[in-house]
Amino acid sequence: MIKPGLNVTPAIVLAAGASSRMGRPKANLALEDGDTFLSRIVKTFRRAGIEDVVVVVGFDADSIVETFARTGEAARLIENPDPASGQASSLVRGLNAIDRPGVAAALVTLVDVPLVSVETVRAVVDRYRQTRAPVVRPVRGDEHGHPVIIDRTLFDLIRRADPKAGAKPVLRAHASAEGDVEVADDGAFLDIDTNEDYLRIVGSLHPFIPPR
Repeated sequence: MIKPGLNVTPAIVLAAGASSRMGRPKANLALEDGDTFLSRIVKTFRRAGIEDVVVVVGFDADSIVETFARTGEAARLIENPDPASGQASSLVRGLNAIDRPGVAAALVTLVDVPLVSVETVRAVVDRYRQTRAPVVRPVRGDEHGHPVIIDRTLFDLIRRADPKAGAKPVLRAHASAEGDVEVADDGAFLDIDTNEDYLRIVGSLHPFIPPR
């Protein structure tokens, strides 16, 4: 049964990494229509009905904040002061920023998965609202993608998790068939980590985009 008042699902975008394999901040990489990876994710979440979007920055924080401001999108940007400690520390920062009375869950994604569709985000949110499964994620066969919804009952488990292992063991332990949403959306599974990935995937979709 859904508890009254627990209906809010804010979003967390993890953008604090060093982007060492890319060689430049992934959050700032260009897409079409003046978007960056980060602004496209925020725009997609807004169009899917997510009102509160928190972005966790760390490495290259000033550059990311400045570039994001120029896109005209809006989000709450918070800084992880120790991003070298790993992605788990950024997720905990994000959870602490969105955790308040009335929050049912967090919608979490990585900044290097910018091409997910509005329809996929809506499908994930709708499945969570229907089932209250502790973990809801898009799947395609044996693949699972982003964004992922994490029920608030798992927040403290993630806060207490081994920083080296991060949230993955918690999410795996609580994943279920009812929380898996089959989607036909390549963007939910495209993790763009290197410059070669960027030029191949984004360039093939939008060949007019100049590399930055």
